[in-house]
Amino acid sequence: MYVPKHFAFPEGGLSELHDLIEDQVFGTLVAPGDGSSNSDRGLQAVHMPFVLDRSVGQYGTLAGHVARANPVWRTFAPEREVLVICQGPHCYVSPDWYASAGLVPTWNYVAVHCYGRPRRVADADAVTAHLRQLSALAEERLLPKRPWTLDKIQPTTLATLISHIVAFRIEITRIEGKRKLNQNRSAADRAGVIRALDGSGRSDDQDIAEAMRGL
Repeated sequence: MYVPKHFAFPEGGLSELHDLIEDQVFGTLVAPGDGSSNSDRGLQAVHMPFVLDRSVGQYGTLAGHVARANPVWRTFAPEREVLVICQGPHCYVSPDWYASAGLVPTWNYVAVHCYGRPRRVADADAVTAHLRQLSALAEERLLPKRPWTLDKIQPTTLATLISHIVAFRIEITRIEGKRKLNQNRSAADRAGVIRALDGSGRSDDQDIAEAMRGL
């Protein structure tokens, strides 16, 4: 990812990168095809949720699963690196919002790229633990209620469901983050953008305004 110095996360900002991953949960897995068929000779992309374990590996480990019918897992190999993209909030920035004249439109955004080599998780208990963790993570974001759990599924049904997915873990070997938030503009220009975004009804616009205020 191209990251000019003024758009980079602060030095030692791994916890901030992790925060964005956990806040978004949902990401995009990009994997190279293995060339075994016409359908997987190029890049493959899967949109899916991930669970981050900050304690495993230098940069953390991502856990996920895909349908067994999805051919992407067949491309996983120790020598093949994959990319997981976690996209944060983003928004259009109009030149009319700047205090300065003669500027052009741009797009503000926050994103994290994680690289690593996926390894399949075959143990049924480990797969079940992953599914419990993922559902608990998602359920706690809902309005106060009794959370749904895997315990509501009959064991035989759960075993069948597990047989139809492939779980995997990616120890992150390289992580990059970018916060493009008008850091290259004057304080007056940034203030104008924040003002305009605060008046928007889009949640992404307001999230970007909050991120700009936090710089």
